[in-house]
Amino acid sequence: MGHAHGTNEQLYAAIDRLAAEHQRALVAMRRDIHAHPELSNREQRTARVVADHLRALGLDEVRTGIAGHGVVGVLRGGLPGERVIALRADMDALPVEESADVEFASTVVDKDYPGGPFPVAHACGHDCHVATVATTASVLARLRADLPGTALFVFQPAEEGPPIDETGGARAMLDAGALADPAPTMVFGMHVGPFPKGFVACRVGNALAGSCLVRVRVEGVQVHGSTPWLGVDPMPAAADIIGGAGELYRRIPAFDPVTVTIGHVEDVGRFNIVPGHVILLGTIRCSVDADMAEIQRRLRTLAENVARAYGCSATVEYLQDVPPVRNTRAWMDAAMPTLERVVGREAIVHSPPALGYDDVSVFVNTFGGLYLTFGVQDIRLDPVTLLAPIPGGRGLVPNHNPAFYADEDALQTSVRIHANVAVDHLTGRLSASSAA
Repeated sequence: MGHAHGTNEQLYAAIDRLAAEHQRALVAMRRDIHAHPELSNREQRTARVVADHLRALGLDEVRTGIAGHGVVGVLRGGLPGERVIALRADMDALPVEESADVEFASTVVDKDYPGGPFPVAHACGHDCHVATVATTASVLARLRADLPGTALFVFQPAEEGPPIDETGGARAMLDAGALADPAPTMVFGMHVGPFPKGFVACRVGNALAGSCLVRVRVEGVQVHGSTPWLGVDPMPAAADIIGGAGELYRRIPAFDPVTVTIGHVEDVGRFNIVPGHVILLGTIRCSVDADMAEIQRRLRTLAENVARAYGCSATVEYLQDVPPVRNTRAWMDAAMPTLERVVGREAIVHSPPALGYDDVSVFVNTFGGLYLTFGVQDIRLDPVTLLAPIPGGRGLVPNHNPAFYADEDALQTSVRIHANVAVDHLTGRLSASSAA
């Protein structure tokens, strides 16, 4: 099925040449998006930049306004073929004040976002993802005549999670039919992160955790702060729930990583008022799906009983469930020759379980495929510390840190990986069924 061997080799050489030709445009797009970050479900400008870019390439279709601001570009190859590769990039930024010392650093403040105002920055690297997949579209569009099948370029809003009272993200795109016509036969993506630049980190099984958003409302009775005995103060109950939640991992017979983090507290009132209620917002992460129900049960029991002990009541809601990213052995084995051809065997590492999440899991788990981590930082592998800084480099700065950075030169390699995976899948060399 697909091309003769020589034709594929010619495509690989063309990818390398075109990726190098588009490096300047890749960096320019990344910096433009980095300087104009937008929070989840507010990616209007980013979506417009992406859609304009895809239209300029002359793609067969550019679909916009999907599940908010989602964009899907459709490139039909010039040769017959039934395979469909979906290359996915997330577009949203974070409510983080950037501290990176670069000329294109964000100064954006979103004054209208629920719970704001918030400083906004691409502290997770989604600007790199957008520029990489958009540039991969540029490369593959130039090779259209020699490609079988179809390539989808999927730009997804709200990966970090939409505001609590809104829908959005990968599930909303799927429900809106974004990947229904044509349906992918493989989904592929990579998340930039603190690994040595140009390295690819892989994990078979649950590569990223399952997640849910937790909302706990603790009800008391509001009263003046000078007479707390006349009301019911929910603050001490909330404090004990926070402390107990942080200890739940010790009470659960789970042998894989789990965590419960309460990251935000909201009350109504001011410094001299006992509030009528307190809302706690947090996240549960489980590296194994089966542990989620037990953690949720125990957190609900903790919150309700601690609140009762203080004369309060508590309600617990679990929202925005995201399943783990599951990379199967068959897909990983099938992709390994492609990855090794692009970056070399020495630049492929196997990563430990991680409690980060990514709702690309909705796409990968539905259609099959892979989601990997791509290194973009000035660090090296070390047999003792695992990761160590390079002398004179910027060191290891994790995602979501205000100083998070990415080496832009490494992104050209990411484009080559995306384009090579697409070519190999479309020409029949890379699929779970051919991994024997």
